Amino acid sequence: MRKVADIMTKEVFTVTPQDHVYDCAVLMKQHDIGFVPVVEGRKLVGVVTDRDLVVRGYAEKHQGSEPVTTVMSKDVETISPNLSVDEAAEMMSSRQIRRLPVVENGELCGVVALGDLAVRDIFVNEAGDALSEISERDSAGPSFAH
Repeated sequence: MRKVADIMTKEVFTVTPQDHVYDCAVLMKQHDIGFVPVVEGRKLVGVVTDRDLVVRGYAEKHQGSEPVTTVMSKDVETISPNLSVDEAAEMMSSRQIRRLPVVENGELCGVVALGDLAVRDIFVNEAGDALSEISERDSAGPSFAH
């Protein structure tokens, strides 16, 4: 049985609560990513998505010099590196999540994304189903269930 630890991205770009919104946006641009964990040391304290930057940042007229804590999501779903890949796919599908921080003993050790499931030809049907469900929700317009 393949575990999340086998497929997760281990080298993750992160920011700290002291970093600014602008710094986070630049990091996303430089590395073509839309998801950045916020850590204190190795402890996960939140995440910032490109959507967070727009909705909680710029649309609320926060400046780039604001700390990332102004825009970050704090109640973050996480997954253990010891869970099976199919449990990860099920969780992502049922909860409509594209990316999950992988946490062990409160510390960030990686990120697993829908693409990790599909690109590695592991549970491709589950990843495809999860992406279809998430994409259908996104194309249906705004959702206020978050």
